[in-house]
Amino acid sequence: MCKVASVTMSDDASPTPPTGPTYPDVYRASGTRYTGTDSSPAMPYRRSGTSGLRLPAITLGLWHNFGSDRPLENQRQILRRAFDRGVTHFDLANNYGPVPGAAEENFGRIMASDFRPYRDEILVSSKAGWYMQDGPYGFGGSRKYLVASCDASLRRTGLDYFDIFYHHRPDPETPVEETVAALDHLVRSGRALYVGVSSYSPTLTRRAQEVARDLGTPLLIHQPSYSMFNRWVEDGLLETCAGEGMGVIAFSALAQGLLTDRYLDEIPEDSRLGRNRMDPGFLTDDTLLAVRALNDIAAGRGQSLAQMAIAWVLRRPEVTSALIGASSVDQLDDSLGALDNLTFTDAELAEIDRYAVDRGVNQWAKATESTD
Repeated sequence: MCKVASVTMSDDASPTPPTGPTYPDVYRASGTRYTGTDSSPAMPYRRSGTSGLRLPAITLGLWHNFGSDRPLENQRQILRRAFDRGVTHFDLANNYGPVPGAAEENFGRIMASDFRPYRDEILVSSKAGWYMQDGPYGFGGSRKYLVASCDASLRRTGLDYFDIFYHHRPDPETPVEETVAALDHLVRSGRALYVGVSSYSPTLTRRAQEVARDLGTPLLIHQPSYSMFNRWVEDGLLETCAGEGMGVIAFSALAQGLLTDRYLDEIPEDSRLGRNRMDPGFLTDDTLLAVRALNDIAAGRGQSLAQMAIAWVLRRPEVTSALIGASSVDQLDDSLGALDNLTFTDAELAEIDRYAVDRGVNQWAKATESTD
């Protein structure tokens, strides 16, 4: 005989619901993730170079806000919101944390619990090249490091393959032929569908693509830093990538948060500068004046400064996607608001150019220059 849970009532109270089993929070992706809504436009998808692969105009990177120092539930909500808004590309690296590897592990947990049914709709990328671990095989561009690191990243994420795997930085001590041959091996062995490079100079990019083509696995994409305060890619790299049939995914489009409204009046304690996770020399008095001026220009366009900064990076036809970070759903939504206005008048671009100059924030420059 089954017992029916009793319901108790007081004279002036509503019925107390019976206790029973609880069910997990099951994620179902939004049905408007590709069509958009009245309040948010559909995500544009752009071909990466001359390949057949399309990337969302905005990609979510997990560099800073997905380590062991952030609540997993907050990470889950950001990733869910991103996918519901048409962000189909999530970018990782072996050393993202803190601690190194934590971002891949956390993403893997959320992928298994939320996104497994949508794997064929999602692009996941990872990278190796920067320091990951002590010893001779934890840095660089050797075949040993890249293959072992890719295997470790696959284990941490729980994935069978990466959609894109990058060499994360040039290595002056390893021949580019060895590095590119390792990337080719990752594709041929089923560990990755496509491969790319990051922070390579125009000269090294051309040489790497030449080797890759000879091997039969052309490089899909280049991931350089690019923002209003870091315009080095305009000195030949964008043109090189276009000529080599490669897409460009620009990271640090917000100059690590400088191109937002966070520092207009003070340095927030929870910001990268406030947490000592960015060089304090990046925010000089002159740079702060430029941030405020650009913020005024953005307001005139009906945008936040972050939205305008992302739209500005995407103005170049060579740029496939802008890679952003997000510490909250609200911050993510603000960045995705860039899609509301991706066009600029000549007058706006001229006014922006008064303040959008290199300001010494390219902390990856030495890596780029190390092989030239």
